Amino acid sequence: MKKLLIALVAIACIGTATAQSKAKAKKVSQKAKTEKVSKASKSSFIVISKKDLNLRVYDVVKGDTVLVKEFPACLSKNKGNKQKRGDMKTPESPKGKPFRISQIQDASTWHHDFRDGRGSIKAYGHWFLRLVTPGHSGIGIHGSTNNESSVPGRASEGCIRLLDTDIITLKEKYAYVGMPVIIKAENEGLYDWEKKLEK
Repeated sequence: MKKLLIALVAIACIGTATAQSKAKAKKVSQKAKTEKVSKASKSSFIVISKKDLNLRVYDVVKGDTVLVKEFPACLSKNKGNKQKRGDMKTPESPKGKPFRISQIQDASTWHHDFRDGRGSIKAYGHWFLRLVTPGHSGIGIHGSTNNESSVPGRASEGCIRLLDTDIITLKEKYAYVGMPVIIKAENEGLYDWEKKLEK
């Protein structure tokens, strides 16, 4: 009886170890699949939604567009397309003419006075991804140091704010100079090709 009990315990341990081993292998396999698209290529691009308050990185893999990463975003206080300096609006890219990242700058020491009584404070996270936005200057994607509670939301002066950890991830894994950036209007939902990816 004692030998039978020992044998049963041994079988149970082997079964548990095998199940754990399979689960671990499955987890590693899933991780590997995720990592295949965790770094975007030079065919990747960004879509920013004013309606959904997010920034999505897409890439083209073997002819198919895939969603690589999504970040919550904070956009301008005022709605509508940017018309002039100081109007507190985020510019929208014209159809078929995305903006592009022109510079990736270390903004870790940059300060800004929001005229809210806090004075000049660190406000940009570690990186500023400067955009070419014809007709307007000073627009970029950056962090939200001292303003993290604004993400996601509507509180910027025109730029696109991400959480500080997210701007680091975006810069280190996905962004590159020349990267296309589409900024949609408030009334623009998902594009048809985005809807297909949602299914």
